[in-house]
Amino acid sequence: MTELEEKPIKWRKMALEDKPVLAAGHRLCAGCAAPLVAKYALMATEDPTICVSATGCLEVSTTIYPYTAWQTPWTHCAFENAGAVASGIEAANKAMMRKGKKEKRKINVIAFGGDGGTFDIGLQALSGALERGHNMLYICYDNGAYENTGIQRSGATPYGAATTTSPGGKVIPGKPEFPKDITKIAAAHDVQYVATVNVAYPKDFIKKVRKALASEDASFIHAFSPCPLGWRADSSMSIRIADLAVQTCMYPLYEVDCGDFNLTKMVKKEKKLPVEEFINTQARFRHLFQPTRRDDVISDMQKWVDWKWQQLLDLCGVKEE
Repeated sequence: MTELEEKPIKWRKMALEDKPVLAAGHRLCAGCAAPLVAKYALMATEDPTICVSATGCLEVSTTIYPYTAWQTPWTHCAFENAGAVASGIEAANKAMMRKGKKEKRKINVIAFGGDGGTFDIGLQALSGALERGHNMLYICYDNGAYENTGIQRSGATPYGAATTTSPGGKVIPGKPEFPKDITKIAAAHDVQYVATVNVAYPKDFIKKVRKALASEDASFIHAFSPCPLGWRADSSMSIRIADLAVQTCMYPLYEVDCGDFNLTKMVKKEKKLPVEEFINTQARFRHLFQPTRRDDVISDMQKWVDWKWQQLLDLCGVKEE
């Protein structure tokens, strides 16, 4: 049994602890999952932590001058360079400790970026940080579009979803491309730890962040983060939507630990929900149902999800139950 497994996550106790997390009073939308991503990540920390935020929803809404919701040392960086800035902070800490200018102790460096700043604009800086092996954690809060700048499609936007740059209509039925597999892209850098997390599963989330921070290498976590505004969904439904993402296998929960793929949430065949259950909760897919139902698009979406799920099961060495 590892040291991490010996420390059970006592959720109620952790929620009541007075730890430096994200303070109340930020300006993020009601139902937004991004603050939960930041809170769960910081709840998992046990050492001094420095945070980096790329331009995006989380950054602009938590640091409206002259206020800040961050209770840790924090820096804002450009849309495209969170990976590089976090790398620089980690390298500077190491250099100062090596020269005796700073006490030698574990310091967490956590970078937060949305899907626009991770899948697309920041992919080069992230790739460089992973390739160089900086001892840092990068967390992507994936809300499926450039929600902060006008709800434009990103590399993470689901197939068939309507955005301002991929509108659902007669010409195209929403976004015509399937999303990038950012988790496997990160894992392809052969870093020690990569994982997917979901705000509907806080214990799994915190356990994975702890494992990532315990790594002596660069690590990456892909967090599913519902956006009521961009997805045109009821703000009270965010956690339910997040859970449906797992139960339909659209966003499976797994980890890649030292190259080994491990499924952390098995969805049994008889309990697996159709993709339609997930997309029905969001008006960004409404054009697939009215004025005429687009069974062709929904079917293509289901086939893609089934293919990706089977691919993951094979990588994890798991047979579908």
